[in-house]
Amino acid sequence: MAVRIRDDYRTLTGPEKAAILMLAIGEEYAAKLCQHMDDEEIREISQTMANLGSVSANLTERLFVEFAEAMSSTGSLVGSYESTERLLLKVLNKDKVDAIMEDIRGPAGRTMWDKLGNVNESVLANYLKNEYPQTVAVVLSKVKADHAGRVLALLPESFAMEVIMRMLRMEAVQKEVLDDVERTLRTEFMTNLARTNRRDSHEMLAEIFNNLDRTTEQRFLAALEERNRESAEKIKALMFTFEDLSKLDPSGVQTLLKSVDKSKLAIALKGASEGLRDLFFTNMAERASKILREDMGSMGPVRVRDVDDAQTYMVQLAKDLASRGEIVIAEGKGEDELIY
Repeated sequence: MAVRIRDDYRTLTGPEKAAILMLAIGEEYAAKLCQHMDDEEIREISQTMANLGSVSANLTERLFVEFAEAMSSTGSLVGSYESTERLLLKVLNKDKVDAIMEDIRGPAGRTMWDKLGNVNESVLANYLKNEYPQTVAVVLSKVKADHAGRVLALLPESFAMEVIMRMLRMEAVQKEVLDDVERTLRTEFMTNLARTNRRDSHEMLAEIFNNLDRTTEQRFLAALEERNRESAEKIKALMFTFEDLSKLDPSGVQTLLKSVDKSKLAIALKGASEGLRDLFFTNMAERASKILREDMGSMGPVRVRDVDDAQTYMVQLAKDLASRGEIVIAEGKGEDELIY
């Protein structure tokens, strides 16, 4: 497929003109210009350069006339992440360049939700605890479930429950709610968020709860049962837990065993039911089963947190394998119902 080359001078924005000029004059001179810019200016021009694509020589020459520079180009320019990064490294330390490039590279960081997904959970929770519960509900419904779970666990419990109740009642996010979030978070990446895909609130919270540690998960579920038992039961029914691995068929267990970290398997099974342990043992070679039993016996007492982490790891591994079609996990509600 032919690459589209920018050739219409009238469509250029101010930042695009500056970006073309920076690329055209070369890294040495562009680096000197960057020394006179502040971080926000560098960030804006870097974003523009990275997304510029191909620019025709004619357009470049037309631009040089406007800048009254005695320069011309014999070929087309290509603004890319690599050329942008090389230029920035001439004038900024690597940590700052990495931060800028992470902000502008690829799909990650192109929307406010991707940006929030890169914010440390304690920092984000500390910020969100001062916002309206409805605002927090919108944010947590838009970021990835594992990140949302970590943030939710750090919020004050009474406030977190207010957020959960609003998430349960939330359907399509209303335009005025998004406008409120826009004003609150002061972001420029809101244009494509008005059309929000509807997502079942119970499924969303079940996925978030799956990513909580066991103690926090039980605390939230117990509190939710007191306020809305029906919703709590729906969420619990939708949650996929470590014990649900018992629904794997022998082929699925063997596939999981081929991929699993054996040290984490031992810790996870240390806290498993006898039935689930037997399922794994019977699908292993006799020698491997014997070694695993010996490892579990020799490790002594294991912290609950370590068991939770190992079991969460195995659940996520099983989900990844299922998403690739390598194993099938039956829900147990009917023979034809599957989780992928």
